Amino acid sequence: MTEKHVYDTIIVGAGPAGLSAGIYAGRAALDTLLIEKDQVGGQVTTTSVVWNYPAAQEISGSDLAARMQRQLSQFAVPIQKDNIESFDLNQDVKVLHGKTDHYARSVIFATGANPRKAGFIGEDQYRGHGVAYCSTCDGDLFSGLQVFVIGGGYSAAEEADYLTKFARHVTIIVRGSKFTCAKLTAARALNNPKISIRYNTILEKVSGDQYLTQAVFIDQKNHEKTSYHVQQGDETFGIFVFVGTQPASSHLADVLDLDDQAYLKVTSQMATKLPGVFAAGDVVAKSLRQIVTAAADGALAATSAESYVSAQKARLGIPIVQKTVVKTAPQQSRLDDSNHEAAHDRQTKWFSEQIRAQLKPIFAKLTRPQVIKELSDSSVKSQELTSFSEELCSLDSHLSFEKVEVPDQQQAGLLPALILLDENGQDSGLRFSGVPTGHELNSIVLAIYNLAGPGQHLAADLVKRIKRLPKMNLQIGASLTCHFCPDVVSASQRIASMNPVVSAEMIDLQLFPKIRQAKKIMSVPAFMIDGGEVTFGSQTIDQIVDLCEKAAVSV
Repeated sequence: MTEKHVYDTIIVGAGPAGLSAGIYAGRAALDTLLIEKDQVGGQVTTTSVVWNYPAAQEISGSDLAARMQRQLSQFAVPIQKDNIESFDLNQDVKVLHGKTDHYARSVIFATGANPRKAGFIGEDQYRGHGVAYCSTCDGDLFSGLQVFVIGGGYSAAEEADYLTKFARHVTIIVRGSKFTCAKLTAARALNNPKISIRYNTILEKVSGDQYLTQAVFIDQKNHEKTSYHVQQGDETFGIFVFVGTQPASSHLADVLDLDDQAYLKVTSQMATKLPGVFAAGDVVAKSLRQIVTAAADGALAATSAESYVSAQKARLGIPIVQKTVVKTAPQQSRLDDSNHEAAHDRQTKWFSEQIRAQLKPIFAKLTRPQVIKELSDSSVKSQELTSFSEELCSLDSHLSFEKVEVPDQQQAGLLPALILLDENGQDSGLRFSGVPTGHELNSIVLAIYNLAGPGQHLAADLVKRIKRLPKMNLQIGASLTCHFCPDVVSASQRIASMNPVVSAEMIDLQLFPKIRQAKKIMSVPAFMIDGGEVTFGSQTIDQIVDLCEKAAVSV
């Protein structure tokens, strides 16, 4: 029987608090594991621009998270995907139950918080069809349209300002008589000529056909109701909700102490009521929830865990091995380029020196040739795709590029598109309809790695399930600014790379609006099987396989 591995500390959650805790624990030479069920970076990745993090005067939330992850990797702290559903925390060695059991002498819960719903009628029904919660993911889908932002705090003011890059006009609906955030933050909205503000107002309900077409507002002073109807020439409008967060603590309610708003109660050293169990970040009760306070919580929690583990080992007579911390070359799941927009400026290269440096060790692991084939037409976008593909293939000798111009009468699919060929020169089923830049650069790099390199490791039982899937086409409607989309695209294409009868296609919805209009899509990622019902939001590879198996049974 294999002896179980007992970590010094396990951190649950990979937002700023969890990543900071991992950095401090790794630097202290603790044997550390970080577990994340969803998106590395947490809520910060949904923030368009971070203005107030020290030494990063202006940076996108996803890039800040990528830098934190890259710093963590220098201390060889692994991040494992799992969903911790239950635990045993009352003994010296704590047990966390997910897909497998994990053992640790101390645990740090950094599970963060999730966007809170506003509670208006139709909120759930129209999510993905006009109701949204992430401006960086969905903002460009509302280009030239009216947008309403619900909320009066930091996020509402900042994200409304960001949304004016796309929307024709933004109206902020504030429940109170003023903004609740700092005056400087509120000024971004107050001074923006494309923003108007309605105070003392709530959104009662939204309605429509498959898109939003009407919203009803209530003035809380005189109780008068007013309606907004979609303007002539517009198909819909947007509702973006920024009304705070709900702590991800429900699974801890029977084990740890929570306050009346469901936040975890901790000491000044981030300790909970159970010995060896700590918490950090937005899940804990405190007066200020910002990225910088989450990072500080993580540092405190890791330092407290180190002291606890050292004392426990001394009590139990377990030798404390003084490990030498060896910084490793940075490895990360996402390429970090703080200027994605520059990739679309034809006066610049598609790949900055920073990106090239990150790609080099990945492509060095390729073991066989990879042909990238472009199906093109006469459009400007095809010319961009050719330029992108040629530069991509120049980065490594394993990569080569072919271009095929498809006559109008023979165009059966979306063009322009890239198709990755398998080792026999045949269509592998991995397709990118559009230019995979921005966050989707991660997807094509992983697709190449999975086809021409060792590939991402998957559990044996999951591999069996993937290989049993029948023929199907997975389509992922994406936005190049969406940080959730690459996970869904990469997971779908990993499935296709292992099963020859499954194909997976990324579709840039900005480039192909007819797809968006036909499926009434106003949010990404938008996952479809054989062009069927749309599933919105981030999906793990396990969840995608679940959806595929259900679709196969229903046929």
